[in-house]
Amino acid sequence: MIINRKELAREKVKELQNGFSAFAETKEVADLIKRELEKLNLKVHEDVTDVGSWFIPEKAN
Repeated sequence: MIINRKELAREKVKELQNGFSAFAETKEVADLIKRELEKLNLKVHEDVTDVGSWFIPEKAN
């Protein structure tokens, strides 16, 4: 099975837009997510670990 990394990143961004956390197992997918978040001006907290990156949406005040 071939996984399209750009589509995977878009799905993760949709999760973030809906208020859910998202996990990226590779730096490539994390970078794609960050690019999409910048375009959307969506603020998240990124927690980088040895096994991947967690993206946690920031709540609006």
